[in-house]
Amino acid sequence: MRGGGASSGRGEFRPVYHPAGHDAELRVALEEVGTGRWMAIRDLLARTGTQWPLRTSRSQVLAAAAARSGVVQAWLVEEPGSVDAQVMRARVAVERALHAGRAGHGSTDALAREAREASVIAADLAQADPVPWVCLLALAQLDRGLRRVEHRVRPTEPMLPLGPWRLLDQVNARDPCSREAYHRVLQFLHAQAVGSQAVALDFARWVGSWAPPGTALSVLPLYAYAENYRSQRARGAEDRLMRRQWAQEPIALDVQRALNGWFRHPVPVARSVLDLNYLAHALWASHQFTDAAEVFTALGSYAARLPWAYVTDDPGRPDLAEAEFVRARGQALAATGGAARAGPHR
Repeated sequence: MRGGGASSGRGEFRPVYHPAGHDAELRVALEEVGTGRWMAIRDLLARTGTQWPLRTSRSQVLAAAAARSGVVQAWLVEEPGSVDAQVMRARVAVERALHAGRAGHGSTDALAREAREASVIAADLAQADPVPWVCLLALAQLDRGLRRVEHRVRPTEPMLPLGPWRLLDQVNARDPCSREAYHRVLQFLHAQAVGSQAVALDFARWVGSWAPPGTALSVLPLYAYAENYRSQRARGAEDRLMRRQWAQEPIALDVQRALNGWFRHPVPVARSVLDLNYLAHALWASHQFTDAAEVFTALGSYAARLPWAYVTDDPGRPDLAEAEFVRARGQALAATGGAARAGPHR
């Protein structure tokens, strides 16, 4: 993560990268996790209570930080009867398994088994909580051969492939339209060997077509389109039409759904920095600079490296992604004749 202000000594805008984004309480807890203290995790989850979307997002970010240490295990030693500690144990185990899977490490299968066992225990202890089921859903992407029966369930929607649909049903029964759950399904579809891009696009478009107003599911298609663009470039199949995809149907319709059905929804909702970045990118790429400026303003000083890295010459270089973000932001704000105020950085 990178903290700091929104500008350098010379006055130019410098974005802030932090996994907590605008969530000040989460930022404090992450600082405590970094020093090996678990009480802040316990207290934050207790305050979050049954706000399931917030609990899901906070527990994911906390687990990503805690996976690098033994802080959750220390919590379990001190409070072995804590249900929240068991849920976080599952979260951390899943993070470690997914990290091993991305690295192609030989320990992936063993870590996935451990994570699955921890998630089942947590689901039994916290039966109303969607998070353990989100954990099980996240592990599905590691099963590329569909060896597990729960990952090859026939869907009720005819256009969808075999997949972990009953796991998704379990999440929806507890937290309908869970942002992370549908992203985990998208990751599962991308991980499959045959027809993954087309199937993932179909799934994301389908979700976007019925996503209830105000939910972050309206942004899901933008992730699928950006990943498709990244994949095409990686294979050397990019062309000029691909660059103009954001202004063409059906993508343009999905961009407007995300803008009007989610970002401009009259009921205030928590908006993740990553979702805002994907929407800002889509609006900027389709030359809707006034609308993009509105989203950049909502971001304040915060940024994410994706999807900006996908349009650089080297997606592995964070500095190029940052330069692309700053360029797009400046172009959008210049089109409106204004400048975004930096958001609160606590």
